[in-house]
Amino acid sequence: MAQSKGTVVLAYSGGLDTSCILVWLKEQGYNVVAYLANIGQKEDFEAARKKALALGAKKVYIEDISREFVEEFIWPAVQANALYEDRYLLGTALARPCIARKLVEIAQREGAQYVAHGATGKGNDQVRFELTCYALCPKIKVVAPWRLPEFYQRFPGRRELMDYAKKHGIPVPVTPQTPWSMDENLMHISYEAGILENPKVIDHGHPAKHGSHGAGGVSCICSLIGNFTAGPSVCAGRLRRRPAPPPPPARVPVKVTNAGDGATRSSALELFVYLNDIAGKHGVGRIDIVENRFVGMKSRGIYETPAGTILYHAHLDIEAFTMDREVRKIKQGLSLKFSELVYNGFWHSPECEFLRECIGRSQEPVVGTVRLSVFKGQVYILGRESPRSLYNEELVSMNVQGDYEPADATGFININSLR
Repeated sequence: MAQSKGTVVLAYSGGLDTSCILVWLKEQGYNVVAYLANIGQKEDFEAARKKALALGAKKVYIEDISREFVEEFIWPAVQANALYEDRYLLGTALARPCIARKLVEIAQREGAQYVAHGATGKGNDQVRFELTCYALCPKIKVVAPWRLPEFYQRFPGRRELMDYAKKHGIPVPVTPQTPWSMDENLMHISYEAGILENPKVIDHGHPAKHGSHGAGGVSCICSLIGNFTAGPSVCAGRLRRRPAPPPPPARVPVKVTNAGDGATRSSALELFVYLNDIAGKHGVGRIDIVENRFVGMKSRGIYETPAGTILYHAHLDIEAFTMDREVRKIKQGLSLKFSELVYNGFWHSPECEFLRECIGRSQEPVVGTVRLSVFKGQVYILGRESPRSLYNEELVSMNVQGDYEPADATGFININSLR
């Protein structure tokens, strides 16, 4: 056993990679504290705790951060209509700074100089984890085994990793029945790697976790009301050298009602879980895309984002109904930049904090009710109403002249035709 190097807090999932990394870190002389974030995934957390302790972790933290994930990360993304490369709703990218924030908090609680993660050297997550850690605690040291030659040369492929696991009595969860990598949180489930690395392989194989295409034959109609609520406090502020400014009052989803059975959900977490269930039954939010990773390569991913897809369409609709046209044009540009920053791991950067402030300010008039249905993979907007509506039924009517002089349009057209 190597000489003690101090304490490292490992972002632990209980899977093959982080289980092997836990044992390997002990071999290198670290005292390992395992941290497992409950962020809405289906997991036997007590079994994961026992496994980490059996593998030599001196302590295990299991933290339920689902509520703060929704209120402090998902809601700002909904307000922004955040969409990376026109399709991806950023489920993984939003989760990483939420997880890493707690990772740093636990490291400070334990007096640990190091944090570690199991993200690969080719992916985006290494950037997301580490930029968050350095933003919140600049002196923290990061151990990233998949970037260390002594690790990746020893384990060049899955076979070597699985051999190591068998040698050290680590249960091997990867089987031929699941020849891909899956990451799950409250916002989404992603499927990557394995047979999916060939972009022409059709995604017949994996069982949809939230639901499947075409499931069910009954349309479910829900009402969504955005209301004025106080912005959530950002507990990460305690970890920063300078306190983060408090977010502005935010318009966020506050209630969903099933028009079929009258069921209502109001708390952020319950509302989101309920929409996941409803949308999942109808196969809403499944996409198969090739995207551009921040590190420079293209990758193929299959994502399921049920509740996020409903909220994206509902918010887009009520925003168009209530927001001034020119403000919305500017806000759309901010949303594009926000999506890129989140995808690339810059959640805690000064520019992303600034964008969240600006986008939050733009949401002041965005309040109302959207009526919609979900059916066979689609979200259909059926109607909307708002006390802050900018829609003037009399002005736009083809049957009533209203406060509008049609003759004025002649000059408008002539001026615009001059060039």
